[in-house]
Amino acid sequence: MAKTAFLFPGQGSQFAGMGRSLAEMYPVARMVFEAADQALGFSLSKLCMEGPEEELRLTENTQPAILTVSTAACAVLREQGLKPDFVAGHSLGEYSALVAAGSLEFAAAVRLVRQRGRYMQEAVPAGVGAMAALLKLPAGALAGVLENAAQGEVVTAANLNAPDQVVIAGHAGAVQRAIDLAKAAGARRAVLLPVSAPFHCPLMRPAQLRLLADLQAIAFQDLTFPLVNNWQAREIRSGAEARQGLFEQVPNAVRWEESIRYLAGQGVERFIEVGPGGVLTGLLRSIDPGLSGVKFCDPGDLKNIKTN
Repeated sequence: MAKTAFLFPGQGSQFAGMGRSLAEMYPVARMVFEAADQALGFSLSKLCMEGPEEELRLTENTQPAILTVSTAACAVLREQGLKPDFVAGHSLGEYSALVAAGSLEFAAAVRLVRQRGRYMQEAVPAGVGAMAALLKLPAGALAGVLENAAQGEVVTAANLNAPDQVVIAGHAGAVQRAIDLAKAAGARRAVLLPVSAPFHCPLMRPAQLRLLADLQAIAFQDLTFPLVNNWQAREIRSGAEARQGLFEQVPNAVRWEESIRYLAGQGVERFIEVGPGGVLTGLLRSIDPGLSGVKFCDPGDLKNIKTN
């Protein structure tokens, strides 16, 4: 029998207005927003639903906002009788996935990711780091590009999203050199990304160390259904593995392509992107033309899910 995976988006999927229609139509979604406001001590729900965009883009706000909208959307799906066989989340989305799987309590998670966002923002001074997307870089060229671009600085793969899409991160100079080298190697596009810090690279180690105490202070339960994690692209089921995965993902690459291929290999045919945006749904076909998915963040999306 075909299996279902819930996929949870990461930073960059946010937009002002997200979650408003869910909260207006479904009391179970509204309760999630109320819980977030209470946990954080300010109106995150208003920031999600009204903006302003510039405040929503601050990493320490973006991370709890996306987690909250994704959790609200998941609560609606569960109320509608839909449940996954597997979960996975892209970077920040792994927290949403662990809440969905019953490993993390939501209020603890929303406070945790606000701290995570703050630690990441403070780990590297503004202008020191950068990230870039390399699109359709010829197979086998990435290692050489990164090695030649480093010149004593840090530049590594941050998101291994699909065969034709890799995101790199590190020192700004090294990232710019990698862009130039990637273009020379035949990449169709190589562009800087408008982000506030170089996520998922060794420059994030100070953030990782600060996050450790917070992770250790929170109870992680064993998962009610398995998660395929970012750090190893492997299936986990225990609370201890969940905590370790969140610690290790901070300075290491998100192995998204491997995660999706693993899920497909386990018989997953139905992918539902739970939360704002549609980036993960778009990546499915880039990973394998035989894969497709639907997204859910609006009441109108429900009909597509029930017919797929």
